[in-house]
Amino acid sequence: MELRHVDETPFLVPTLTARTCRRSSQAGFTMIEVMFAGTILVIGSLGMLGLIIGSIATNNRSKIDSTQTMLSQAIVEQLDSTVLGSGASTLADCAGQSFTISGVSGGADLNTSGSAIDFTENITGDPAKTNYHMDYYVNTPCTVMGALQAIYDVRWNVQLVGGSTSPTNTYLLTVSTRLKNHVAGNMYFSPPVTLRAMSGN
Repeated sequence: MELRHVDETPFLVPTLTARTCRRSSQAGFTMIEVMFAGTILVIGSLGMLGLIIGSIATNNRSKIDSTQTMLSQAIVEQLDSTVLGSGASTLADCAGQSFTISGVSGGADLNTSGSAIDFTENITGDPAKTNYHMDYYVNTPCTVMGALQAIYDVRWNVQLVGGSTSPTNTYLLTVSTRLKNHVAGNMYFSPPVTLRAMSGN
């Protein structure tokens, strides 16, 4: 009995070809999947961008608020170190400007509640109040040749407690500072800082 060898290759080729076709149709990503992934990436990036902008704004507000507080505190200390009612002191800024800090009763107008300075007053137009306000220049570094960072509007008021009818040796000092030429109290710029202190001779 003669045995014949049967070549199975012709039968295997169609089977392998079919499997290869099925694999090719499922390989890679479809356009819809790519677009969906891209949309998620864009949404995530926008969220991160919002957080970054918020952080920058918060940092800027904190820096302005700290500087305003420092300048207001400096005026209070200058006034406290003088003879209130008659004395004066001086303070220089980074631009080399020297300002006279008057301790005589008077100064910038207060708001309707009397708790803070009224920045709507045109104080530069009143020569009698020259020594009750200053435009303080902040440079980096703090030298005449330094780069200008900001200008702060600082104003103060000195009130004799008891007034002229029953005067005392005690004075109420009100000092307010704001960043000049900017709208205060929004996302990027903090509102004016006001310090009030009692001081006596």
